[in-house]
Amino acid sequence: MKKIITSLLILSSTALFAQSTDTTQLKQVVISANKFETPKEQVAQQIQVISQQQLEQQNAMNTADVLTNTGNIVVQKSQGGGGSPIIRGFEANKVLIEVDGIRLNNAIFRGGHLQNVLRVDNAALDHVEVMYGPSSTVYGSDALGGVMSFYTKKAVTNKMGGNAMLRYGTATGEQALHLDFNVGLKKIAFLTSVSYGNYGDVIQGADHQAQNAGFGNRTYYVERINGKDSMIKNSNVLKQVGSAYKQYDIMEKVLFQQGENLSHTLNIQYSNTGDVNRYDRLTEMSGGKLKYAQWYYGPETRLLASYRMDYTKSSALCDKFSVIAAYQKIGESRHSRRFNAANIKHQIEDVSVISLDVDATKRIKNNNVLYYGVEAYLNTVDSKANFEDVTTGATKIADTRYPDGGSTMNTFAAYLQDKITIEENKWYANVGARLTSSMLKSTFNDTTFFNFPFKSVEQNHTALSGTASLVYMASKQTRFTLLGSTGFRSPNVDDMTKVFETGPGNLIVPNPTLQPEYTYNAEISTTHTFGKDGMIEGGMFYTYMDHALVVDKGLYNGKDSVMYGGVMEQVYMTQNKGQALITGFYANARLNVTPHFSLSGNFTKSRGRILTGGIETPLDHIAPLSGRVSADYQKNKFSAAVWVLMNGRKNITEYLLNAEDNEQYATANGMPAWQCVNLRIGYQLHKNVSLQLACENLLDTNYRVFASGISAPGRNFKITVRGTL
Repeated sequence: MKKIITSLLILSSTALFAQSTDTTQLKQVVISANKFETPKEQVAQQIQVISQQQLEQQNAMNTADVLTNTGNIVVQKSQGGGGSPIIRGFEANKVLIEVDGIRLNNAIFRGGHLQNVLRVDNAALDHVEVMYGPSSTVYGSDALGGVMSFYTKKAVTNKMGGNAMLRYGTATGEQALHLDFNVGLKKIAFLTSVSYGNYGDVIQGADHQAQNAGFGNRTYYVERINGKDSMIKNSNVLKQVGSAYKQYDIMEKVLFQQGENLSHTLNIQYSNTGDVNRYDRLTEMSGGKLKYAQWYYGPETRLLASYRMDYTKSSALCDKFSVIAAYQKIGESRHSRRFNAANIKHQIEDVSVISLDVDATKRIKNNNVLYYGVEAYLNTVDSKANFEDVTTGATKIADTRYPDGGSTMNTFAAYLQDKITIEENKWYANVGARLTSSMLKSTFNDTTFFNFPFKSVEQNHTALSGTASLVYMASKQTRFTLLGSTGFRSPNVDDMTKVFETGPGNLIVPNPTLQPEYTYNAEISTTHTFGKDGMIEGGMFYTYMDHALVVDKGLYNGKDSVMYGGVMEQVYMTQNKGQALITGFYANARLNVTPHFSLSGNFTKSRGRILTGGIETPLDHIAPLSGRVSADYQKNKFSAAVWVLMNGRKNITEYLLNAEDNEQYATANGMPAWQCVNLRIGYQLHKNVSLQLACENLLDTNYRVFASGISAPGRNFKITVRGTL
């Protein structure tokens, strides 16, 4: 029955390859392409816009799940409070996260898997724009795979109102609350937003594939009883004990409208979690016992305070002008203790970021629009560590994750982009360039834990990136694009100086000799719309990487193994591994069958290879075929949707072993293909109250997303009530 239902849903849209989030409506206006409003039809890059209405319809638990629901992005998870987006074969510090025009990527964004996207409150979002493919000309380092731009709700003058939301989920134990209200006077407005989420241990699906019976089952977990670690048999092996977490988010915006052309916005955001267990590590076995008694991230805090000025008035230099000055304070910590060990290790990181972004646009006659700007980001990293005796509370010094003497990473850049109208409604071109200078310095005070052959790491890099694209409107309905660009990513503090156990018996050590990695990219696409009846889009992309940064086996002081935590471990380090190649294609379409009923679907496929010495090996972070098909109905007060998320199979031969693909959390043959069927209905009970009921993973499928160390929720019944004022 399960296969029949899934097949019917897929076949209903298999000729369409679209998505219900209207990826390529040509008349949309986007901000992320040039940092100012730009007609989407004049932009060659694939950009997906998720509106506030669509965010509410998706009703996702967190921002990572918002990205999962696109079908274009595979999101890796290592714990319940995790989610690391993979875009066209790039992940973590190779994709850029922006909130309200401020980059969240900092000096310790790692190359493995990152959960930082969860620290953006999806309930406070106005809309999301995802730029697929390299965007280094406008956004600089880290934007190799794409940019995720999150825009939060705005304070609005001359308006009073608010929103409230309550949501409960069964398989995730979710209990979520959100409130926001706007107080808008004539010239000044205040927006306050508060969200709280309490998430229980995730219950995975019960329907295993026959050949993978029991995959992901949690048979034992650890409790400390009478001062001793004990392995407890799990009474419900589907319950992933240790995956629960909490989070709250607060935002305050103050808008001052100083005349028609000038506005000032103060934006304060704060996010905090409880302890977040690293679930995948808590399931590892060693010598027939669980390897860890404790492994968790301490409360993760994100404070952002920014001032933004927007000025709109034509002058010799610009037509529009914006300035964003921001301060960020990020707190992270890791806490781990092996089973029956006396000491727990605490590693604490504090990151401060001061930034300034200045952007402007100027129309030159009728054919050219210039976009230009400068930016500066100043990162400071402090790293501390100690061992604590769990019985006596006594502490002693421990090795830090990053240099204990502190680190700084400063970036300065300037860019210029020109949008050229060759022939109105027919030909458009975009050309641009960016010059970026990065400076990094780290100091090791204590080298007693590791006898480094150096006391400090210091590097300076300058990179020039560029882009050129051509858009041809063959008709009002048909568009062709051609895009070429270069990109780069400078090694950060995490790449160059980290000491970290990445897997059983594998230890990453510092490498002070790293150089920036560069990409050379090409993309071609076509889009055709059928008036109000739908659209279809397809494209191919090609990325060649030079000096690609890859974690691989190495030598430390001439040896391939070192003693760490009383265990001899294989040495790994981030290295420039010559060249790598990523190729792929995507297709999207949508068919409006009636004014109230639509079918849609999409898929994306990537392939990556490391090219070293004439030998090709798999590149890590390359997700399998991913996609989504959907049927949506909306009329008057009622709405309904059935959608299927899917991933293809990832064979173990396509993994980069002992790297970031986490083969230890997959089956012996790799990660099986999966399909997840979902259903939701909504009804407007009153002009101010709406109700949504959903059943996610309707067939209770047991599946795990590629590279993940935790299984997805099983059949999850959700109820959501929304109110407006």
